[in-house]
Amino acid sequence: MWRVRGGPATGLTQAGRRVQTPSMGPTLLALPFPAIDPIAVAIGPLAIRWYALAYIAGLVGGWWLARRLAAAPQYWTGLRQPSPGDIDDLIVWVALGVVLGGRVGYVLFYDLQRYIAQPADILAVWQGGMSFHGGLLGTTLAMIFFARRRGLPMWSLFDVIGAGAPVGFGLVRIANFINAELWGKLTAVPWAVEFPNGGPFPRHPTQLYEAALEGLLLFLVLRIATHRLLKLGAPGFVSGVFVAGYGLARIFVEFFREPDPQLGYLFGGWLTMGMVLSVPMVLIGLWAALTARRAAEPARA
Repeated sequence: MWRVRGGPATGLTQAGRRVQTPSMGPTLLALPFPAIDPIAVAIGPLAIRWYALAYIAGLVGGWWLARRLAAAPQYWTGLRQPSPGDIDDLIVWVALGVVLGGRVGYVLFYDLQRYIAQPADILAVWQGGMSFHGGLLGTTLAMIFFARRRGLPMWSLFDVIGAGAPVGFGLVRIANFINAELWGKLTAVPWAVEFPNGGPFPRHPTQLYEAALEGLLLFLVLRIATHRLLKLGAPGFVSGVFVAGYGLARIFVEFFREPDPQLGYLFGGWLTMGMVLSVPMVLIGLWAALTARRAAEPARA
C-alpha cells in the first residue's frame, strides 16, 4: 500500500538526531516498511535476532560452497588446492576474523571519538556497530596465518573463500533492512520505503541495493569465474574479482545511502567513509585479477 508524503520537514538521522530535510515536492509515494520483528526467536530472556542468524547462515553457506569447491579437482586444472578438511578447520578462524575485525574496524573507522571517551562500550557489541572493511581485513589476516601454518597456497585459499563470501553479504544486508538501519537518502523513486526510524519520508532501500549487488550479482559473477572459466586455476583471479567487485558495488550504493551521522560527508557533500575504504579494494582487486596467471598443468604420461 502506498502512502503520500511531501513538503519540507524535519527528519531523523540513523542515530535519532533531528536534521532539516529538503523539500521533495508536494506529493510523493512511499512503500510502508514491512512489519518484520527484528527478533526471530525469543525464549524467555534469550532473544535471537535475524541479524545474528544472517551472520551464522552466511558463514555456514560460505563454508559449504568453499568445501564443495575444494572437493572438486576439475575446477582447479591440476593446481594444488585446499582440502575439505582444511576448509572445516578454517571456518573457526574466519568467524573470529569477521567478528573481531568487524568490531575493531567500526571503532577505528566510524566512531573513534565515542569509544575513546567510553572505552567500555567497545565490548558492548549488542548495541551494534560492525564494519565490513574491518571484517575483511580481520578475515584476510586470519587466512594468511592459517595458510602459513598449514603450508597452503595463500591465493588459492583466498579464492575459494571469496567465491562463497557473497552469500553472507546478501543475507546480512537483508537483515539490515529488517532492522531498519543503514537506510538511504530521500528519494522520489516508486520503490522508496518509509522507514520507521527515518522520519515520515520516502528513502532509498539501500540495504536491498547492496543485497542485490554485493550478494546476488557478485555471487553469480564469481560462479561464472569458478565453474565456467575455471579461474581457480589462476590463483588470485577469483579473489581479485571478489574484492574489486565488492568495492565497486559499495561505492555505487554509497551515492544513495545516508552517511553515518557521527561522520557525515568527508568532502564535497558526497564523499563518504565507505567510499574512501572501498577505493583501495578496487585497486588491489584489479591488480590481483590482472596479474593472476594460470598455473601450468602437470605433464601427463
